[in-house]
Amino acid sequence: MERVVEKTGKNVEEAIALALEELGVDREHAIIEILEEGSKGLFGLIGAKSARVKVTRKETAGEKVLKYLKDIFDKMHVDVQVEMEEDGNTIFINIEGKDSGIIIGRRGDTLEALQYLASLVINKQEKEYKRVIIDIENYRKKREDTLIKLSKKLAERVLKTRKSITLEPMSPYERRIIHSTLQNNKYVKTYSLGEEPNRKVVIALK
Repeated sequence: MERVVEKTGKNVEEAIALALEELGVDREHAIIEILEEGSKGLFGLIGAKSARVKVTRKETAGEKVLKYLKDIFDKMHVDVQVEMEEDGNTIFINIEGKDSGIIIGRRGDTLEALQYLASLVINKQEKEYKRVIIDIENYRKKREDTLIKLSKKLAERVLKTRKSITLEPMSPYERRIIHSTLQNNKYVKTYSLGEEPNRKVVIALK
């Protein structure tokens, strides 16, 4: 999307309006520079000059996140493609490429760290809180499906053996999936124990 346009008009306001319309933004999301004030000239005819303005569209929060991540990936020398979509106050980032596995990391640790840092960076700059969600080749959905199946299977085992089960350390995001899946289970309960980054979920009888 074009970020800078120059427009002329009968007066400054008309030139600005034309520029904002072309950029598809309002004044709040634009930087306006008046290049020529313009003048009506003698009797409004002789020597009249058009007003000329330069209007720059400000980067959106999503574009800033995109730039931040691309800078990181360039420094990491990883070959990935990054796509961004904004929906209200949520920024969705999807990453694909032959080096995407490196960015996921063990148990998704690197992915979670990237999402946390991106959220931290952008929310220092924005007035309204922006939620950042980063996914890599649908990893989150696949991982969520795996954890849902695992939690249900382990809940059945706990009920059968009457013994609690402690899962491997997980990120806050993954622990929430386990808790959410079993929160309405009539027979088992879940809770977390330990300190980050080794905090674990326990599935136990009620």
